[in-house]
Amino acid sequence: MSELMNNDFSKVMFDRHSIRQFDSTTKISREELQEMIKQATTAPSACNLQSWHFIVIDTPEGKAQLKKAAMRFNHPQIDTSSAIIFLAGDTKSHEVYRDVWQKVYEAGKIDKTKLDNILNTFLPLYEKATPEFLTLDATIDCSMVAMQLLLIARAHGYEANPWSGFDFKTIIPTLGLDAERFVPVMAISLGKPAKDQQVLKTDRYDAKTLTEFL
Repeated sequence: MSELMNNDFSKVMFDRHSIRQFDSTTKISREELQEMIKQATTAPSACNLQSWHFIVIDTPEGKAQLKKAAMRFNHPQIDTSSAIIFLAGDTKSHEVYRDVWQKVYEAGKIDKTKLDNILNTFLPLYEKATPEFLTLDATIDCSMVAMQLLLIARAHGYEANPWSGFDFKTIIPTLGLDAERFVPVMAISLGKPAKDQQVLKTDRYDAKTLTEFL
């Protein structure tokens, strides 16, 4: 793992802002992009299903393809970013669930009783689930890993912009994915901010007005 450029949690989290104009001359290697994705996937997921899938778009051809389903106001962060990572929820991740936990068992991390308990408790829940349940579950998982990816990008010395301004009906087939399996969640543009980029530092709502205690 490469050394993180920014390992100050408070700066990584509280100084994060969405960037829409990037320095188009900055390139992020695919090796580093893959490393950031690997680090982001330490995020939690429902029943450890890890229902996320990543499409990395870092070529002019890929960006042109993405723009076919993206709203025009998001074209600047497509055109200028070093890469866009599109997150799609995998509604069939449970189909490999048995294999994942079998490997955990074979590695000696859990015993047979624990393995049987996991497979008999959680797997039937997903095998019998409705499409709506699976879609929501995968969307939540992707949201968790997306936030982690935003922070990881800052730790690597980059900035990012999460966005969902695309046609939800066409984005999945536009990116070459199976529309019966994958659901769109969001895209994240990554790179170095343009030198003339003016960051809008918005205020947050008063957390007290959004909180209830029971």
